Amino acid sequence: MQVGEDAPDFVLKDENGDSWRLSENLGKTIVLIFYPGDDTPVCTKQLCSIRDNWEKYVATGALVIGISTDSSESHKKFIEKYNLPIKLLSDETADVVKKYGMQSWIPGYSARGVVIISKDGKIVYHKVQPLSIFRPKDDEIIEAIRAAEK
Repeated sequence: MQVGEDAPDFVLKDENGDSWRLSENLGKTIVLIFYPGDDTPVCTKQLCSIRDNWEKYVATGALVIGISTDSSESHKKFIEKYNLPIKLLSDETADVVKKYGMQSWIPGYSARGVVIISKDGKIVYHKVQPLSIFRPKDDEIIEAIRAAEK
């Protein structure tokens, strides 16, 4: 996965079990937040930080989506427990994780990473955290979104 390439299309179920297709959401900048697992210490801090900075994310005009290999049911509980405003997609087979180069060193899990897709479907930002114990900084993600919008 390289910056400048077309983003691979995919369909995943969200926390409500509804299908979400990337190609149906193009036309605005899309931010994919890959993370290893619901309700784990670092992931909880990461997603709660996104929640706490949600107004800044919304102000960019981008569509921000979380993806992990957890089930839709797990996502729903995670969202409810922490009052998360973000849509979470379930990639239980890790197919999208693989397509986007987000494989973890732990088989069957996603690494922690961020992919930003331009309005016309091109990858404009792709960053994988080498160690999943470190989470991306919100300000860094928001800055990358703003750069993609230009």
